[in-house]
Amino acid sequence: MATDQPTLPLNHGVTMPALGLGVFQAAPDDTARAVETALRTGYRHIDTAAAYFNEHGVREGIRRSGLDRDDVFIETKVWINDYGFDATRHAFDKSAGKHGVETLDLLTLHQPIPTRFDLTLDAYRGLESLLADGKVRAIGVSNFTPQHLDRLLAKAEVVPAVNQIEIHPYFRQTPALEANQAHGITSQAWSPNGGITLCPGWGNDRRSTLDDPTVNDIAAAHGKTPAQVMLR
Repeated sequence: MATDQPTLPLNHGVTMPALGLGVFQAAPDDTARAVETALRTGYRHIDTAAAYFNEHGVREGIRRSGLDRDDVFIETKVWINDYGFDATRHAFDKSAGKHGVETLDLLTLHQPIPTRFDLTLDAYRGLESLLADGKVRAIGVSNFTPQHLDRLLAKAEVVPAVNQIEIHPYFRQTPALEANQAHGITSQAWSPNGGITLCPGWGNDRRSTLDDPTVNDIAAAHGKTPAQVMLR
């Protein structure tokens, strides 16, 4: 996969571009414009999900960019209403169809269902079968705590390549990061710029994380932008 972006080696023998564009809460038309712009700027990793309802927009953005399929790392997620062995395999068919591809680079479970972990395990077995069939290049999970990982790994045949969790300076999740590392799982951050709204705190204390004095002091000291500091 040709790219100038730094990459991360995953435990499935796949390399993943380290910096990705997430399209959570983006409308399909906005998604297409954002993906096209990101890819023309140099991004090579797009992260979406069935529950975002914009996989078609990702496909259109990639088409407009003019890049070959092999130059873009496509990641998407299975939502909980498609959990179960057969249902999860069908979820792949739906997502692959919306993206207009035969193979997805990374397919994850969007979140565990603690009260129906048997269904979560069946869904993960579906992912394992898709990996064995060559329909996905890597599989993973999202929003799994260390306890969820322990329950999964007690039954799984394949260790997840990634665990996508909320990680940023306001919410470090050190136990989760340590658990992922101990199992050889790559920790993938969502909302790395400080949370979904970019505004920690409540009431009159709410402000953009990019206006945080400490973040700005660090940025000034290193000649970087606040966003670059948050990502680093």
